Amino acid sequence: MPKQAKILIIDDDPVIRDACEQVLLKENYSVISEITGEEGLAQIKKEIFDVILLDLKLPGISGLEVLKALREDGCNAAVIIITGYSSVESAVEAMKLGSFDYITKPFGIEELRVIVKKALANRKLFLENIYLRNELEIKSEFEFIVGSGPAMINVMELIEKVSGTDSTVLITGESGTGKELIARKLHQRSLRKDQHFVVVDCGALVETLFESELFGHEKGSFTGAIVSKYGRFEIADKGTLFLDEISNISLNMQAKLLRAIQQREITRIGSSRIIKVDVRIISCYK
Repeated sequence: MPKQAKILIIDDDPVIRDACEQVLLKENYSVISEITGEEGLAQIKKEIFDVILLDLKLPGISGLEVLKALREDGCNAAVIIITGYSSVESAVEAMKLGSFDYITKPFGIEELRVIVKKALANRKLFLENIYLRNELEIKSEFEFIVGSGPAMINVMELIEKVSGTDSTVLITGESGTGKELIARKLHQRSLRKDQHFVVVDCGALVETLFESELFGHEKGSFTGAIVSKYGRFEIADKGTLFLDEISNISLNMQAKLLRAIQQREITRIGSSRIIKVDVRIISCYK
């Protein structure tokens, strides 16, 4: 099942706010509404949103000030500005600050649906780029898994048997025997095949960076954290997380990893916000 998109509406006009909420709820999105910029920013610190509908004219801090604060804090949600015809210039300024697009009042139901779908598609592309930067392009079709002996035939049969389940899998074998190829094929044959397959090389990460790589971190949470960062668990949400050479994980990190697997939730470094994740774990060691 596709991940339900989260949308935040920040608008002090109850008619606009309620109308947007009703339309978006019918599209099966998760929707939260706030009246002021301050309330909206507080909500963003609690949850990660895919799209934010932001009115330019708000009581207290303005929509432009909210947008600036979002970008300074590393929020990368797709922001759609809500504006009147008289404020189009301000909407253009907002786009220069990084908003996705703007919509002018009064707007129709279909116009709202279309612009939100475009924003979600843009958001998906953004996350795909993050994923691709963390992944090497590896072709792993069955033809790359060579061998015709009884042992290899048994492996193929096990792949077919296990891939259709959501079970956690441990792959063992010597270096160079194709453990990652097997893991990728398990993912490709699973119900999660349309989602990400994310690799974590446990043997190549130093312990001080391991938690950040797995769970992510917030901007300013430690020296060098100049922007907020998605962890591998978030990137792999609804997909598969492959932990390569899992035996290299320290006892301290094993405890934190176990909690993430059992509770299906993580917390970024520097944050108290709990993020729900749904990943299938495949791991290996030699």
